[in-house]
Formats: sequence, C-alpha cells, structure tokens
Amino acid sequence: MNDPTDPPRDRLFADDPGMLVDFRFDSAVARVFPDMIRRSVPGYGEIIGLLGLFAERYTQPGSTLYDLGCSLGAASLAMRRRIPHPDCRIVAVDNAEAMLERAREHLAADPQPTPVELRCADLREVPIEDASVVVLNFTLQFIDPADRLPLLERIHHGLRPGGVLLLAEKIDFANELSHDFHTGMHLAFKRANGYSELEISRKRSALERVLIPDTLEQHRERLGWAGFQRIETWFQCFNFAALAAFK
Repeated sequence: MNDPTDPPRDRLFADDPGMLVDFRFDSAVARVFPDMIRRSVPGYGEIIGLLGLFAERYTQPGSTLYDLGCSLGAASLAMRRRIPHPDCRIVAVDNAEAMLERAREHLAADPQPTPVELRCADLREVPIEDASVVVLNFTLQFIDPADRLPLLERIHHGLRPGGVLLLAEKIDFANELSHDFHTGMHLAFKRANGYSELEISRKRSALERVLIPDTLEQHRERLGWAGFQRIETWFQCFNFAALAAFK
C-alpha cells in the first residue's frame, strides 16, 4: 500500500487523452510533478541537493539569488536552507500559476528565514539585478532558441563579479552513436521507473515541439558569447547535464 504522504503518481500520459497535445505546465502536471521529474530525469535529486552547496559557497552578502523557471520551488528551497548570509533574498520566477501555487505551500512550510519572492512572469522579461547566484534548472530548453542568448546576456549583466549561473538541461549529441547510447539509457531509466511504452511515446510526442535541447558544445559556445569567462560541467547522467558559468 502506498504511503498517503507520497506525492501523487504520474499517470497523465497513461490515462488522459487530453495530454496528447503540446506539453503544458498546468494544474494536472503540477499535481504529479514531483513524481514525474523523479522518474523522468536521472540525477534530479542530486542536482537539487547540490544547488544548496553552490548557494553556500557563492552567495555574496546583500545579494539576490534568482530561480528562473522555479516550478514547485525545489531549487529555491535547496538554496534557502544553505545561504550563509542573513541579508540576502531569493526571487523565484515561473509563468505557470499552477506551479507557483504549490511552490507557495512548500515555501510556507519551510522554517528558513531568507525571504523568497514568487513572481508569475515570463522570465525573459524579469530584470536580473545585483545577483550572486542564478539558477536555470531544466528551463532554458523550453525557451525559444532565438531568445536563449539574449536571456543569458541579461543574466550575465545582472550578476556581480564572481557570480555564478547554474544551468541544468537535457542535452543533445552531435555524434549519432553518442545520441543513441544516451537516449537509449534514458529510455531504460524511464522503463525501470514504471513508465509504459505508451506513456513514453505519448510524452515524447507532447514534448517534441516545446522542449528543444542543445549539445553541451552549443551551451558552452553560447555562454561564452554571453560573456561568461569560465564554464564547468559539474554533473552529467546520460542526456542530462549541469554546468556552472562564472562571471
């Protein structure tokens, strides 16, 4: 028997024919999102936990931390719990009110004192000001490719010297053998986590026009164009990777 405190299980693409359209972060997705991302993104929990270590090391006194595309607030919570300075704040942004509603609940239940401002907005229009840490956690892949460099340029401009952008993404591969290997292992990961072939196929169809991945080389090149001086790949599991880009 399932624990009643467990998050609802993701069966959206098994049960709901209405999901056979472009993927959207609506109330149905928000309800099952913790289970969905745990079973779909290898290493997600490790990435979230390690964001707290980055916040502990790189947050500067009196600065702002940004969580762009914050969904349910997991990255904000991880950072909030390890920020070493009492005069900082977090600005968490998402354009899906259904996700922010649940983020509010999670943040309200957390006793840490660092203030978190939740904004329902297009992150491409949010000013980045006096920042020491900016998180784009599986978010850039949903931004129109033409808008990615301008967004990164704005982030770079709004970071303090020594500030860091933490970027996690699903990645593509220019080499066909690498692409087939990492994609195949990701599919095996989802099957091992209980997704059926029908669910995998339906979700892939729903995402293919809204999630457009880049290669690691494309990410590195674009970050360099945006002005970042040093770029480190600090995590990779199959076709998911996380980078730290320093100003």
